[in-house]
Amino acid sequence: MVRDLRSIAATVRGELLEGTLPADAPVDEAMRLDEFTVVGNPAFATLVVAGQAELLRALRTPARASALARAAVVSADDSPRLRAALARAGATAVLAADTPADALHPRLVALLAIDQAAEDRRVTTGTKVLTQVARRGGVRAVVAELAHRLDGWAVLVDPHGRVITTAGAGGLHVQDAVAVAFNRPVRVRHPGLQVHPVGPGEDLTAYLVIASREGSRSRSRDLASQAAALLDLVLRTHDHTATERLGREVMIGTLLAGGPAATELLRRWSVLDSTLTAFALTARSRSVDLERLVLRWLDELGSVHVVTQEGGHLLGFLRDDHADEFARLVELVTPEMRAPLRLGLGSSAPVDALARSAEEARQALEVAVTDARPVVRYRALPTVSYVLDRLADGDAARIASVLDPLRGANGRHDDLARTLRVYLAEHGTWGVAAERLGIHRQTLASRIRRVEDLTGLSMGDPDDRVAAWLALRALDR
Repeated sequence: MVRDLRSIAATVRGELLEGTLPADAPVDEAMRLDEFTVVGNPAFATLVVAGQAELLRALRTPARASALARAAVVSADDSPRLRAALARAGATAVLAADTPADALHPRLVALLAIDQAAEDRRVTTGTKVLTQVARRGGVRAVVAELAHRLDGWAVLVDPHGRVITTAGAGGLHVQDAVAVAFNRPVRVRHPGLQVHPVGPGEDLTAYLVIASREGSRSRSRDLASQAAALLDLVLRTHDHTATERLGREVMIGTLLAGGPAATELLRRWSVLDSTLTAFALTARSRSVDLERLVLRWLDELGSVHVVTQEGGHLLGFLRDDHADEFARLVELVTPEMRAPLRLGLGSSAPVDALARSAEEARQALEVAVTDARPVVRYRALPTVSYVLDRLADGDAARIASVLDPLRGANGRHDDLARTLRVYLAEHGTWGVAAERLGIHRQTLASRIRRVEDLTGLSMGDPDDRVAAWLALRALDR
């Protein structure tokens, strides 16, 4: 922790006389009176150690008395005369310390050095953690971890004042953060904010604004400064453009359509394999930059970026011999992350007919989410898939007909069927299901009631839930 004047007085067993400085003013250095000229950092108190005779001589000089009023005097001596001189100058002091005069200064220097070393270690450890978090979750994860370590909140805004991300209670203080970052002449409701530019002045990428409830302002300042440098690096080196994302989305659409066009596109993309394996991956928290994480893994594997965002998950294709290694990466990183990953792997399929593998990956992902398992392979599912794969087409159609009342005017299963699928996959957990669907909980509840009215099924009945799930899986055939 950072020492304040009150803790210094308690340590040397002296009496604290408050003057210009408050009792909770943080302390950053200690020096002898003959070494003292001015206070180096106005945000911190400088301890000036001297005996009574030296102090009385210095306080008789107006310039010296003014300088000492902005510092904190520490002395082993005490007398009414000394107290009166300090009071006239408005100086803060710790008098009658129980340490001998010749040992008082070395003791204070050692005390502050030990505390500073501890602070430095905490900043170093925090920086290491922020670096690890940046590799896994990018900008949002760094800001979230910083707010957690500072026991406060953080707001990251771009040079135009638009919010990039917030953490802690930052979302409630965006206006204050923007006002402080841009020096706008408005009243700020939250005092004690720190602003850290992200990037050099001529090439600024953002402003990081923090508020901390912890006692150490120096540690929060140092850690936030390190975070700002890290954010500048992340923002500059991992900015996947919208054009690239759109290109990958169009590519996946062509692969799912299949046929010669899919084969030709992959060949032009330098993918010469005759078969690929689909994967579907999701994270159980928004703090994970899933796309960036997956692209880095694909680079490590030497795979082309055949991946795109699809609903609440990523859908992509891997070389068959990369599927197991990709699964291993998910299994390794999941225990280390606060928000675990869930991966579904389809079966190997010809490059001109990948839609079936993609659907298998989606189904395996639903099982992974439902069972809270990091990795599920479609070929390892022995229950529902095993049964449905052995049914005749007519039998599967009869099972799927349970959901015929949910078809829209175009004869297809759209919103209601998808809502039912997500609701069942999340064990009827309203909040999680609504988040996956991107709708309000009340909207979800309304849709489920509509499903029950149309089908005659009750989601409160276990048999009806099984029937609905079998019908959904039969529709996928």
